[in-house]
Amino acid sequence: MAPEAARPTRAELRVAAREQSRAQRRGAAKAATRAALFRVAVPSVAALGVAGAAAMTVVQQDGGVPAQASAAGAPDRTAAAKAAQAAATGAPEQASRGDARKPLAGAQPAVDTTAQPAPAQPAAPKVVMPVARHGLGELFGASGEHWMRKHTGIDFPVDGGSEVYAVQDGTIRTQWNPFYGYMSILKMSDGTEAWMCHLRAYKIRKGPVKQGDVIAFVGSSGNSTGPHLHFEIRPADGSGPVDPLPWFLQNGLDPR
Repeated sequence: MAPEAARPTRAELRVAAREQSRAQRRGAAKAATRAALFRVAVPSVAALGVAGAAAMTVVQQDGGVPAQASAAGAPDRTAAAKAAQAAATGAPEQASRGDARKPLAGAQPAVDTTAQPAPAQPAAPKVVMPVARHGLGELFGASGEHWMRKHTGIDFPVDGGSEVYAVQDGTIRTQWNPFYGYMSILKMSDGTEAWMCHLRAYKIRKGPVKQGDVIAFVGSSGNSTGPHLHFEIRPADGSGPVDPLPWFLQNGLDPR
């Protein structure tokens, strides 16, 4: 008669039950993970196939060559995405930052290298004519029977009664001399004096005047043979008369 098999104890039954329960839970977890992975993978593959098909369609419509596949045989996802976006919006593909920028035609005005600078304007004279008409008669230093030594000024042969003007701003004084006749003496800002002689009459006897003011009228008083204006320049140092012509020229005016 065969011996009777030993029956498991209650403690052994509880341990076996727990092991079985753990095994069942591990199996269920693995099954759930595989299902989740399958659900993610299937849409991704489908989307990739749609993008690749769109890229192939655009390239074929443009008459080009399909994009080169990667080393693993997968399609170029970046090129496919750009082609799909361009086909959807109808806009050309945006240039990359590395693309060279072309200059805009006509953006910069042409420079005229033949233009010449405007000529410099001559400086305005610092003095004005003592009479309205240019032209000189006797010059400084001339000799003759009408002067004790030499001519001490320059003569302006103008008609009697012609206006005499202040050649610069200054102060006027008047006097009589048997040789110079009626005289108007203009003292300028630097102390130089302009003597205007053989006058007929005065308009301003003394006081300040402005350049161009009428100060007297031409005559033939004193030691004179006819109407004219005798004009002298005398420096402030009292050294005596100097040639008025260089003085006029140095101040930007030629009275000849």
